[in-house]
Amino acid sequence: MRYDKQYFEKWYRDPRHRVRTSTELQRQVRFVVGMAEHLLNAPVRTVLDIGAGEGAWLPALRKIRPRIKYWGVDPSAYAVRRHGARRNIRLGDVASLDSIEGLPDGADLVVCSSVLNYIPPASLKSALRQLAQRTDGMAFLELYTKRDLEKIEGDTAPIGNRNASWYRDALRDAGFIACGMHCYVTRRLAGRVTELERLD
Repeated sequence: MRYDKQYFEKWYRDPRHRVRTSTELQRQVRFVVGMAEHLLNAPVRTVLDIGAGEGAWLPALRKIRPRIKYWGVDPSAYAVRRHGARRNIRLGDVASLDSIEGLPDGADLVVCSSVLNYIPPASLKSALRQLAQRTDGMAFLELYTKRDLEKIEGDTAPIGNRNASWYRDALRDAGFIACGMHCYVTRRLAGRVTELERLD
């Protein structure tokens, strides 16, 4: 797939196809930050956004946390050329985080929104391990199974035939603890999650 100008115009700006409106994005960001701060018991100060696209999370984050430090990574040369310098987005992908210069070793919040379904199963497990290593607080990892196809908008072709148990096993093997609504912590914050908050 080519993540060029046409791709972003269709899925992010065209009212007939866009995945979510700016209002929906702001609502999502507020929820994720609130959940992360609840688990951290502190303000979110650093965000690592993998598959950042054009960095749409950054303006939404700055509305609620003006001083937040943000790093984005995306495989789209178009997005990085257009927004990289202004929104601190580097060229790369979730499978190559260790080779990208200038990224933090860990972040209060790691975001991987609408990205992981595009990664082949063989690469996904390695990618999840890299994400877990960089999660000092909470990770927001959007993943969808074959049973979710009719509930979501956007390019659903990559979802394929993976089921929930396959993803749960992969996430657990990487060291993630599920807290619900695509939110995960690693063992660093495991003590802050009660037994009934855990979904694994």
